[in-house]
Amino acid sequence: MIYNSAQKEIANKIATSSKLSNWKDWRWQLKHSIRSLEKFEFLTGIKFDDTERKELEKTFEKFPLSITPYYLSLIDKSNFRHDPVFKQSFGSVDELTTLQSELEDPLSEDKDSPVRGITHRYPDRVLFHVSNVCSMYCRHCTRKRKVGDVDFVPSYDELKEGIEYIKRTPQVRDVLLSGGDPFMLPDDKIDWLLSEITKIPHVELVRIGTRMPVVLPYRITDELISILKKYQPVWINTHFNHPNEITASAKEAIRKLADGGFPLGNQSVLLADVNDCPRIMKTLLHKLVKNRVRPYYLYQCDLSEGLSHFRTPIGKGIEIMESLVGHTSGFARPTYVIDAPGGGGKIPVMPNYIISWSTNKVVLRNYEGVITTYKEPDSYEPKMCDRNCEECDLELKISEKDEELEAVGIEKLLADNDDTISLVPENNERFQRRDDNE
Repeated sequence: MIYNSAQKEIANKIATSSKLSNWKDWRWQLKHSIRSLEKFEFLTGIKFDDTERKELEKTFEKFPLSITPYYLSLIDKSNFRHDPVFKQSFGSVDELTTLQSELEDPLSEDKDSPVRGITHRYPDRVLFHVSNVCSMYCRHCTRKRKVGDVDFVPSYDELKEGIEYIKRTPQVRDVLLSGGDPFMLPDDKIDWLLSEITKIPHVELVRIGTRMPVVLPYRITDELISILKKYQPVWINTHFNHPNEITASAKEAIRKLADGGFPLGNQSVLLADVNDCPRIMKTLLHKLVKNRVRPYYLYQCDLSEGLSHFRTPIGKGIEIMESLVGHTSGFARPTYVIDAPGGGGKIPVMPNYIISWSTNKVVLRNYEGVITTYKEPDSYEPKMCDRNCEECDLELKISEKDEELEAVGIEKLLADNDDTISLVPENNERFQRRDDNE
């Protein structure tokens, strides 16, 4: 790992006795996190005038500041106002502007919470909030109502509530540990948590969402890897937003995780003046796959309070996806999604490649603008399926019965084994008149 001049300067300002071993100690990093404007100015040499200082202090009263010394060292001080690391970590007076469309809980996670700590939105998986604590408070965080406002770590008894819910909900096969950052928990608590969850028979895998490889890569210790390896399959998603974040230290953290046998994914957020550029995004994606991290999602920035200055039009995301499809490997492309306000879940958004279609042809265009046709089969009748899914004993049967046979939404309208012909919004006036006339 590199201990460069910027890191040395910051470490020596924190304590003249600082050594490389201190800098690489994640607990030392947390102990010396930058939580005040004064400390930020002292360590970086960046100065703000009195007017801006007053506005920034108001910002940090509502949305606190916390930056690890490591992440602070990545800021380009000579051009800090345009630096992507600065923009993600330091904060802006623009955060005090709250639009009418912005919400405290834009994804309605609290409404979809059957017990403390659990968000159960999709049929077969749950989000388990195991901590509100992060090593750094990202300025674009969708959970500003929880992360940064109150540092809260659930007790063992509070975590047991979530574990008990998972135990009594057999359709849950996938548990995503989130927060805050799960890797802010001590090793023994992570060990206990994974042990309890993986003992549940119907849980097939655990996922962990973390930004540690980005903002505090030294947290990925050999001891942590040894604990995680006991509970495979464990999938790990991290959160790189810009190529500048993929440093030598970050690469080392990723290498440890990949060599440990953990499938790695990355979730980026599309942020104005940070990564809303096709060239920047492609560079980031190529660096990720080069380091064995598969791009997973590109999120449209959520409607959380104080994030309007980060949000781009959806058209910018479509433009970026147009620059990727056909121009780089399929596994290097994330899925561009909008996490629907109100708890609707992730909705994929893509450029339109179907131009038109008829009963026997589909007209398509490719990334170059070439227009082509795909010939549909003249006759399609499944010969091995009687559309009786509940009693399937045909060649397509699978060894394990699917307990979730009931389709929902558009899937319900497409399902051959369901007689539903339309979905009617609640309180539809025409259908209410029908009911009144009966």
